[in-house]
Amino acid sequence: MALAAAATACGLTGSMPATAREVDDSYTVAQRFEQYRNQYSGISWPAVTLAEGQEILFDRSYKRLSERSLGLDVFLPSQKRRLGTALVLLHGGAWRSGDKSHFYALASHLAGLGHTVILPEYRLAPEARYPAGMADAADALRWVHDNAARFGIKPDRVAVGGASSGGQMAALLAYDARLRTDAAGRAAPVAALVDLDGVLDMTDPLALQFENAAGDKSPFAQWVGGSFESSPQTWIEASAGRHVSQTSPPTLILGSGIPRFTAGRVAVLAALQSHGTQAEVYDLANAPHDFWLFEPWLTPTARRIDRFLRAVMGFGQNGDRR
Repeated sequence: MALAAAATACGLTGSMPATAREVDDSYTVAQRFEQYRNQYSGISWPAVTLAEGQEILFDRSYKRLSERSLGLDVFLPSQKRRLGTALVLLHGGAWRSGDKSHFYALASHLAGLGHTVILPEYRLAPEARYPAGMADAADALRWVHDNAARFGIKPDRVAVGGASSGGQMAALLAYDARLRTDAAGRAAPVAALVDLDGVLDMTDPLALQFENAAGDKSPFAQWVGGSFESSPQTWIEASAGRHVSQTSPPTLILGSGIPRFTAGRVAVLAALQSHGTQAEVYDLANAPHDFWLFEPWLTPTARRIDRFLRAVMGFGQNGDRR
């Protein structure tokens, strides 16, 4: 763990002063590659080539805190490929680590397929406990809706997604409309959910076996402020599967095939089906938990997400609205 300075961009006229905050930098792409390189045959770093006309807008401020600003990155497709869809992706890292840059390769692939991808930073456990990170995710979603016309995004084509702990957060944001409802009672719409190996019910026995194993020292417990035994109601509140309703969006669950990381999905899929909501689930073969970071899994992951978003938003494979 390192104590890093969180500096905001400062112009000639001055800006919000930089402040120090605790940052857990133990989870990196390089660290995971070294961990997996002898375990998964054929694993490789992704090669990303931007298509002509693609743009990347880095660190656009979407929220001001008293001590700093939160930024997001926008991956824009070329004008000729733009579908008017948007996907807000929340990075993983056990609710306490990770960075939006971990999604750069996947975001580039998806932008090349016509989708605008937004990668927000959000407050992690060392800086602020739940529900601060969820409030940040909701504000990033509102920022996308507020700036939709600027980026050629259709308001009814904004999806949310995430990986690992970010997948858990994205599912909670998608299924619990209260989290994305502002003071005026307006809920920011979510057209679809993409969950990459994110736990769907933190109170599922399999989730508790792993996510509550170390009690108050478990990563999720540190995020929500206590173990399941000490804070059961918070664990229930923060479990996406407990909030599935007839208004829940179409859902894609992409998994590594390691059951613990999508714990609760059986019940969630059954609940979505009971409401007549489209849901798809796929497990990749012989994949690590962080399959979205590396080939040969990243490209098929992007293609699967692309097909799902086109289907639920009414597009044909050539990009025409049906």
